[in-house]
Amino acid sequence: MSSKETYSKLIKDEAKRLGFLSCGFSKAEFLEEEAPRLESWLNQNMHGEMSYMTNHFDKRLDPTKLVEGSKSVISLLLNYYPQDEQIEDTYKISKYAYGHDYHHVIKSKLKILQEFISEEIGEVNGRAFVDSAPVLDKAWAAKSGLGWIGKHSNLLTQQVGSFYFIAELIVDLDLEYDTPVTDHCGTCTACIDACPTQAIVEPYKVDGSKCISYFTIELKNEIPNEFQGKFDEWMFGCDVCQDVCPWNKFSKPHREPLFNPNADLLSMTKKDWEEITEDVFKKIFQKSAVKRTKFSGLQRNVKFLSS
Repeated sequence: MSSKETYSKLIKDEAKRLGFLSCGFSKAEFLEEEAPRLESWLNQNMHGEMSYMTNHFDKRLDPTKLVEGSKSVISLLLNYYPQDEQIEDTYKISKYAYGHDYHHVIKSKLKILQEFISEEIGEVNGRAFVDSAPVLDKAWAAKSGLGWIGKHSNLLTQQVGSFYFIAELIVDLDLEYDTPVTDHCGTCTACIDACPTQAIVEPYKVDGSKCISYFTIELKNEIPNEFQGKFDEWMFGCDVCQDVCPWNKFSKPHREPLFNPNADLLSMTKKDWEEITEDVFKKIFQKSAVKRTKFSGLQRNVKFLSS
């Protein structure tokens, strides 16, 4: 067994021990196929008011510009599919935001993995990324053989669908690289047909500026009236394209206690949400990603849905 194979196995075993669904490796290099796609998407203003998407274009496509001397991208998946969901006929929150903010949960796991690599292999320089830097995480996960990018632009696997977070370690260590898997969307158009705002403008292309997640989380101004009645009761994020995907029949509940929701969240009715106070908001979402939209943002979303 070569050192590359030995190191690769060590890292994958430790990732599994830490609770990650899967772990894959790809060579840190310029993403040639993604470059024209990203440029076209930005030129068509599909990022809406997410101006940060236009920053660091070169770094977004080339990890060696993010981490000097980097040789490998380690991609990891962490399941967040919940055991229990909100009651029927209420305003909905995307399942990824039920529990503690995933940024913090995953960052601490990545820190342990980084320390493990240094202890077992020697001095390895690198950086951890959890959806907070210019990294095309889905592209890297697909290159690393962890799944394929579906028509809804989310990463998909045959075994567990798409309800998981993606994270990376970009390191200056040579590893045994994995190979991409084949696309298994076939002729299915379930996600395209079900999108309430027709945000999936063509297979594999999502207009971010029409996505319910964009309106309820990213947009700071008022939600355009033309989308009134089209939000399918989503007040933070949206899971429609994932919920209808046949591959998500294979989703299994996560085993991460920190992703378990506040008990009150699951039982709240529309009336509860319409009358929510800032104190209740802080209590329920104390460590949640929902804090990103702030109390005023959630109130705006609920008002838009109830008017």
